[in-house]
Formats: sequence, C-alpha cells, structure tokens
Amino acid sequence: MTRADSPPAPRVARLTLSDYRSYASTRCEIGERLVALTGENGAGKTNVLEALSLFSPGRGLRRAELGDCARRDGAGGFAVSIEIESDGATTQLGHGLTPDGERQFRIERAPAASARAFADHLRVLWLTPAMDGLFNGPAGERRRFLDRLALGVDADHGARVNRLERALRNRNRLLEEGVSDRRWLEAAEYEIAALGVAVAAARRETVSRLASLIVASESVFPWAEISIEGEIEAMLADASALVVEERFRETLATTRRRDAAAGRTLTGPQTSDLAVRHGPKNEAARDCSTGEQKALLMGLTLAHARLVGEMTGRAPLLLLDEVAAHFDPKRREALFQELETLGGQIWMTGADPLLFASLEGRAEMLHVTPGRIERQR
Repeated sequence: MTRADSPPAPRVARLTLSDYRSYASTRCEIGERLVALTGENGAGKTNVLEALSLFSPGRGLRRAELGDCARRDGAGGFAVSIEIESDGATTQLGHGLTPDGERQFRIERAPAASARAFADHLRVLWLTPAMDGLFNGPAGERRRFLDRLALGVDADHGARVNRLERALRNRNRLLEEGVSDRRWLEAAEYEIAALGVAVAAARRETVSRLASLIVASESVFPWAEISIEGEIEAMLADASALVVEERFRETLATTRRRDAAAGRTLTGPQTSDLAVRHGPKNEAARDCSTGEQKALLMGLTLAHARLVGEMTGRAPLLLLDEVAAHFDPKRREALFQELETLGGQIWMTGADPLLFASLEGRAEMLHVTPGRIERQR
C-alpha cells in the first residue's frame, strides 16, 4: 500500500499537557505525519507518548496507575488535550484526572462515557522497550499483547476482557468460600462461558487476519508466523460459538473441585498463549537472538498498523519509543521509509538526534527538555 492509497489518517495537530508527569503546562503544534522527539534520558519523551496512549482504552503504554501520571507538586490531577485533523475536519479530544481521582473524557469539550468513545475518531498503537522481552516472558504478557492487537480492530474487546476477568474472580471466590448453592456457580459459569468464547473468537479472528496480511505484505523486517495456543480457540476452529459455549460451561461445572484446589480457573482463554515463529528461519521466536526478536516485533507492529487501517478505515496513530537505536543505519532508513507508507501519524523517541538525521525535511523534529517541548533548531 502506497501513501497515495492509504486509508484516511487522523493527525495530531496540537498537543496540550497540564500537570502531566514532568509537564506543568506545555503546548506544541504539529505539522507533519512523522514526529521525532529527541532529548536526554529522563527529559520526558516517553511521558509525551504515554499521554497520547491514554486516548486508547486502558492504562496506557506504561500501564501506570493514573494517579502516578499527575505531576508531583502540582495541583492534583492532570489534563491532556489534542486537536486531530482528519479529512479536512478538526476534532478536540481530552482526558484527565480530577484532584479527587475521577477520570474524565471529553470530545469537543462535551463529556464522553469512557476512552472507548475516542475510538470513533482515533486508534492508538504502540511499541516500547518494555515489550522487548515479549517472546521470552510469561504467557500473560503475550496475552496482553494479543488483546492489544484485538483492541486495535475491535474497540469493545477490552471491555469484554475486563468483564471476563471480573467473572473469573467471582467464580474463584465462590469456589474458595465453598458456596453450596449451584445456582450461584451456574450463573457465574454461564457468564464466563459467554464472555470467554467472545474473547477467544475476537483474538482468533484478529490473529487469522493478521497472519493473512503478513503473508501478503512486503517488509524489510522478517515475517512472523503467528497462532494461538488455547483450548477454547481450538474448539472454535471446528464448532460454532454456541456449541463451544455449551462445552465450556460443561467443563467449568465438572472441574469445580479441581479449580477450587488450584485457587483459580484452569480452563479458558485466560490460559491461552500467542505462539510466534521467525518465518524465514522456521524457528520459535523465543529461541531467536535479541536482534531477531526486536525485528520480528517491529514487523508485527507494522503489520498490525496496516490491519487496523484496513479494518477501521483509518490509519492509526503509532507510538514508537526508542526503536531507532535498535537498528543499523541501513535498516533504520528502511524503517522510516516503511513508516511513511503506512499513511498514519508516527511519533518516535530517541536520545540522539543523529538517529533521525535522514528525516530532516520529512518529519517534525522536536527537542524535549524537562517540562518543555520545542522545535529543534
């Protein structure tokens, strides 16, 4: 896909931060689709990306408690506002935390129910250094990554995952307390089965579409072979959702004693895993070198951005924290060229301005110092 035939892409034209992390009050105007933030370590570059990531459901790219985002010695709470331009129209989006801990969302300065409402205007994806250990880390991290993939194309997926987690905690509590009234357990298991199958189906659909797109795409990064390892997802390959729900409920009913002894529910999408292989080498990603893993993850991120653009009709906002330093100059330039073909706005960070030297005249170059964001001179 070339830039000319890319899907429409919202562009952040203005960002305003108030009492957010290291920023007391700052505003910057953005005129380009590629944005490079440079500055010393600790200057506040990642804080900017985090503020943008909170326009997606959840707790942002750091998964921080929202209270931790408020500036120390500030008035309490924080506010983040952006103006996005898309198809010639401008829309103002805002989110924040009041001094008494209430999270607020606004669209055109009118209250919105949740961050889910922003998805009608903007989809936000990211890649951070904290994700470097994805392939070697615990399965829970890969499930979280998988759910972010699904959330990019289905804005309601995160709410279903949260409801499933609450339903599982409720069943675990009932089992722990030894509740004898079957009606309580049956009600909990009915909810778990319905939500679990919906979550598994969304994950499976996302992975299937992403895998097909990866095969059809050309990239400077190695292609990944991806699949889901999970009992519920496997059943969905051969049976309808209604049939799988019934089987899941039956399994939950017959494993109550086992799950009570374990202290958790041992069957369901909460135990699934994302399997990734290095396609050209036909080797499990966990067995690849650190450099190969970084390249695989970058390739997956780019493919996901394309998928989101195709499925939602809007190229996403992509946040890349400290990625340029991972690659040699040739691969770095190839990355920049590939980012330009996505059509969406890309925000990148790096300590060394030389990492982005080839983007001079092609990108918005911003220099970050504690509490300030200025155009690079």
